[in-house]
Amino acid sequence: MKLRLALLGLAAFSLMASTTPATASTPTAPAPTPGLDPAGLQSALDDLHAAGMPGAFAEVRDAGRTWRGAAGVADLESGRPVRPDLLHRVGSITKTFTSAAVLQQVEQGRVRLDAPIGDYLPDLVPGERGRAVTVRMLLNHTSGFAEYIPYAFPSITGADGPVSSKSLDENRYTHFRATDLIALGLAAPPSAEPGALPGVYSNTNYLLLGELLERVTGVPAEEYITRNVIERAGLRHTFFPTGPRIEGPHSKMYEALWGALEPPRDYSVYTMSWDMTGAGLVSTMEDLNRFYRTLLGGRIISPASLAQMRRTVPVIALDGSTISYGLGLQKVEVPGCGTFWGNEGTVWGAGAVSMTREDGRRQMSIAINLMRWSGAHPVNDALSTLKLRTLGCSESEQP
Repeated sequence: MKLRLALLGLAAFSLMASTTPATASTPTAPAPTPGLDPAGLQSALDDLHAAGMPGAFAEVRDAGRTWRGAAGVADLESGRPVRPDLLHRVGSITKTFTSAAVLQQVEQGRVRLDAPIGDYLPDLVPGERGRAVTVRMLLNHTSGFAEYIPYAFPSITGADGPVSSKSLDENRYTHFRATDLIALGLAAPPSAEPGALPGVYSNTNYLLLGELLERVTGVPAEEYITRNVIERAGLRHTFFPTGPRIEGPHSKMYEALWGALEPPRDYSVYTMSWDMTGAGLVSTMEDLNRFYRTLLGGRIISPASLAQMRRTVPVIALDGSTISYGLGLQKVEVPGCGTFWGNEGTVWGAGAVSMTREDGRRQMSIAINLMRWSGAHPVNDALSTLKLRTLGCSESEQP
């Protein structure tokens, strides 16, 4: 099977480039901009909508001050506007929550970071692979386990012909078992040797971590994460959905599949069993900022665990870019502007990114409701500009 993994774009809503990094231009040498600039932030959102994004919304915090903004529509048919407080599928930002839950178990002595995963899940990862791959390797994507998504959704890779939404549509209401998806990933040729650098991003790793959590806590991973991470952080609008619909006010979420869907199709109604502990969460931009503020402030895991989370390695993301990845936590360094920690992610039709500057003074969370547009689209540069402004960085000349 010929897999177009570089086109999947399901792991990263790329912070300094678009979902098509080969064609996007990236601003360079930004400088930090102190304080909030409400007019500039709103203008950047408006420009993104004008460039072709149906809707976008954000929350930015700087030194205790908060700005929330939105531009565009939540529903292309009705024209219903987006609002800053809407619920949204946040994709792989979920991985930070799952990682924090695993590190809590490390603190309690139930899990060892450098123990073989086969010690805990011998039935799922037996034999030599179970002995060679550690819990840490799952957390930082250096396990070498292949990505299962192309096998669960073969039409989106063009494996059987042109890229299409066939498998995406067929699985809208499918209830996948995590163990079946894990089996797909483990049966595929490995992406690398265990521990090799750069690592290769794989959602198989985080489904295994969900199974690990259930095995050592005795409750489903989603239940443990809700009680011990989401509730501990004081989040009021963050949850794992129990069905295909989002309960509460939200935007429709439009998927273009790199031009294969024209016009883009709404996938806001979708069963998330295909990647629950890797990408299943629904949240708000306010909650995401609160979560990272609480996590990085040492109130969910210990300082020692947070230090482990910040030990980064180079990882090749599913969009083909190389990111600096720790244990469920991404590091982004913007020259002249600062170092940021957080995560980013997409699911069908929805993208989100949440970053906090290392000193904690600046935070940004952005949501967009169109994913995988094609080629050199005007959205690319407008999205890069918005991200830089929300980070508190000013744009300079394009390369």
